[in-house]
Amino acid sequence: MNHAKLIQLTDHIIAGGRISRSQADELVSFGDLDVLCDQADRICRHFCSDKVDSCSIINARSGLCPEDCKWCAQSTRHNTGCDVYESLPYQTTLKAARRNESEGIARFSLVTSGRALSDRDVDRFCDDFRRLSQDTSLYLCASMGLLTESQLQRLREAGVRRYHCNMETSSEYFRTLCSTHTPDDKKRTIAAARRVGLEVCSGGIIGMGETTAQRIDFAFELAELDVDSVPLNILNPIPGTPLEDIPLISEEDIIRTAAIFRFILPDKSIRFAGGRKRLSHRSMLRMMRGGVNGVLMGDMLTTVSNTVDDDRKLFAAAGWKF
Repeated sequence: MNHAKLIQLTDHIIAGGRISRSQADELVSFGDLDVLCDQADRICRHFCSDKVDSCSIINARSGLCPEDCKWCAQSTRHNTGCDVYESLPYQTTLKAARRNESEGIARFSLVTSGRALSDRDVDRFCDDFRRLSQDTSLYLCASMGLLTESQLQRLREAGVRRYHCNMETSSEYFRTLCSTHTPDDKKRTIAAARRVGLEVCSGGIIGMGETTAQRIDFAFELAELDVDSVPLNILNPIPGTPLEDIPLISEEDIIRTAAIFRFILPDKSIRFAGGRKRLSHRSMLRMMRGGVNGVLMGDMLTTVSNTVDDDRKLFAAAGWKF
């Protein structure tokens, strides 16, 4: 694909068209990364507001997960030394929520480790969500595993507006990274969340050994699922996990992946998430001007992220309002 055809493709997408798989494959080898990012930015600025889509999370239940996901520090099958607790006191959760609210962060999610929650645990967290709805003005989200439709309905009634369930990677590659649940399990949860009226956040991790073709497969799967928000994590290899020694992917590869995701998911919120702390400021700025319009701010589940002040400066430099 040459420059003229890239601009034609961008115009086609802005006019409401969609990219084909063969065109997406051509973007992988497009020579001028800055031009590719500039066109991804055109698409992003057309479909998204001029305000950065911000969110934050708290690790509401840590460790104790029986699943065997090869990347995860919270699996009981891996010796990572992560914190282990069943739940946080409400006052701890409220303190974190209010801190994020005072910083101007729009969304706040409770995230629990484990395959799913029992009905009793869902009821307990629903109590927290009801209290957060009264005590803050935050847009509330939840990430609590492979829940049933009735459990998701109770979360919605408690004030949750968006449910998070990462597909993580392409369905083909996921099966090499986890044997205890399947992509179809995740798709059923996403469909159930949709049925009860929740928005859906679903993305994943790049740099887990997948091929470029599998990354593109992943983006097209997310497009087919029509999710609202796509968190893009960069693998941070954690000692004690099976992926602890996997080579890091290059910053150029990360930038290009984000830009291609914007072509495939033109009107979705694509957000920086875990692993971005290792990127240079120049690379983060290029991504914020190259298809990314959202950021997961504050600390991640088991890793440290950029500071809110650093992010404010990044948004301003990239021309986004916060």
